[in-house]
Amino acid sequence: MPTQKKPQVTAASRRAAAAAPARRRELLETAAEVFAEQGYNATTVRSIADHAGMLAGSLYYHFDSKESMLEEILQTFLDELWDGYDTVLAAGFGPRETLEALVTESFREIDRHRAAVAIYQKESKQLVAQERFGFLAESQRRFEKAWLSTLERGVAARVFRADLDVRLTYRFVRDTVWVAASWYRPGGQHSPEEIARQYLSMVLDGIAVRE
Repeated sequence: MPTQKKPQVTAASRRAAAAAPARRRELLETAAEVFAEQGYNATTVRSIADHAGMLAGSLYYHFDSKESMLEEILQTFLDELWDGYDTVLAAGFGPRETLEALVTESFREIDRHRAAVAIYQKESKQLVAQERFGFLAESQRRFEKAWLSTLERGVAARVFRADLDVRLTYRFVRDTVWVAASWYRPGGQHSPEEIARQYLSMVLDGIAVRE
């Protein structure tokens, strides 16, 4: 029986294999920007390919659909978000320090995944009805639990006001943090840590001069 020859591995094929993950990341970044700008339903594979400077057929070499691209964009963002959040929640901080750390981590995620955050804000309500995006609902439940428990600990420890409506406060903090994805641009005048510091100053200390 003749011995089957192994395919020859050339320098060009090695370079192509090494470049594939980087190209995939670039395409996902492009897709995220298009989804964030045009909306998920209005975005087509062709429009993503056009922004990436390639043929639509070539995009299918990397992804089988726009749904799979969106799923990977959102899952990557949420995986990184929860890596940071879980570290904060396991650190044993007091409630104020935990809230400060969660806010700071949120702004860091906006810096890293601004377009993904914008998509999440705009599209998650309609996406959760689809089975493949069920992970969004689970993440929302975890997110709410993390923030509410932090606020409740703060009230119980008399670090936060006793009359604080924790659910209303949670919604306020959640919405005012994540809406920053609509105006924040990475590499701007302020770092995510500086924005978080200013934001926390307003939320925790107010904006009025104390008598």
